[in-house]
Amino acid sequence: MAKCAICEKSLSFGNKLSIARSHVSNRATRTWKPNLRTVKAIVDGQPKKIKVCAQCLRSGKVKRA
Repeated sequence: MAKCAICEKSLSFGNKLSIARSHVSNRATRTWKPNLRTVKAIVDGQPKKIKVCAQCLRSGKVKRA
C-alpha cells in the first residue's frame, strides 16, 4: 500500500455525491490517493530512495541527497 515515509499519509476513503446532492442521490465509495514522489534522501546518514508526499517535500521535512 502506498504510504508516505515521513508523515505516513495513505489512502483516504469517502463517498461520491451527485452534483444535485438531493436526498435521493445514490452514494458510491471512492478513494483519495496521496501525491507520492520517489526521492533520494538522507536516512540514518545514508542516501536511500523513499516515497514521500508532496506536502512533506514542500515543507522541508526531507533532507534530499
